[in-house]
Amino acid sequence: MEFKHIPVMLSKVIDGLNVKSDGIYVDCTVGGGGHSLEIAKTLKTGKLFCFDRDQDAIDKSKETLKDYADKVTFIKSNYKDAPIELKNLNIDKIDGFLIDLGVSSYQIDEAERGFSFVHDGPLDMRMDQSENCLTAEEIVNTFSFEKLVQIFKDYGEEEFAKSIAKNIVAEREKKKIKTTFALREIIENSMPKKVVYSRGGASKKVFQALRIYINRELDGLDELLTELIEMLNKEGRAVVLTFHSLEDRIVKNVFKLESTQCLCPPRTPICICGHKARVSLVNRKPITASEEEQKQNSRSTCAKLRIAQKL
Repeated sequence: MEFKHIPVMLSKVIDGLNVKSDGIYVDCTVGGGGHSLEIAKTLKTGKLFCFDRDQDAIDKSKETLKDYADKVTFIKSNYKDAPIELKNLNIDKIDGFLIDLGVSSYQIDEAERGFSFVHDGPLDMRMDQSENCLTAEEIVNTFSFEKLVQIFKDYGEEEFAKSIAKNIVAEREKKKIKTTFALREIIENSMPKKVVYSRGGASKKVFQALRIYINRELDGLDELLTELIEMLNKEGRAVVLTFHSLEDRIVKNVFKLESTQCLCPPRTPICICGHKARVSLVNRKPITASEEEQKQNSRSTCAKLRIAQKL
């Protein structure tokens, strides 16, 4: 299947990075390479390091960026390992980094990956299919009712978590739940029909929750941001695209902490915490896609862009 991916808020992301021709930049989640291509076009003597845990994404982005191969280094790795991987390459300082936390259109559209409730396929949902980790099929067929409820609530903010989990447990006693459509049917039968018809994808929250849990997407995100901010040169930019409230909350809190000069209680006469701000916020409120982009690319409707600059 052709790897298709429309980069979200492309011009706003590139403007946010404020790319210098001689700078060192990191795309922590290269995907199809749409954002990276625009970064590479600006570089002259600079370098771009592209990470992704999905081999299909690496292969596609190499093709996309083939005209800039002398400027780009690809690393197949979880983006959370970017700081150590960069240091292994003797890169201690960078001028900007991008983290796009969205799932690529290819991963959603490729039925065999199991990410989509629109295309029928096996319940997989692993970002890196070479990893020996749990699949969505294993989770829905073996996890307890209580654990399923927790996953759906914590990672999907699903209001019908108990009803859905109850019906999953009941259905798997009859036969194993093996496909995305089988799971979708259970989900939709677990909530009022008016909700199913009004949501525009009633299964979205549960599929999101399973994907985040399986790929440990939120684990260590705050530590990663802290490490990458430490690596930024003066006036270097941190640019992060999020697609749901859980991710955005983590990014918002890290940026708030890193941009705060003192953490002492307000009535403390002098600072005793010693905390120093390391970044300034380029945008205090998240940037969102234009109405036109949202019409052209539905993935952009829930996207939020946050940018910070190293002091």
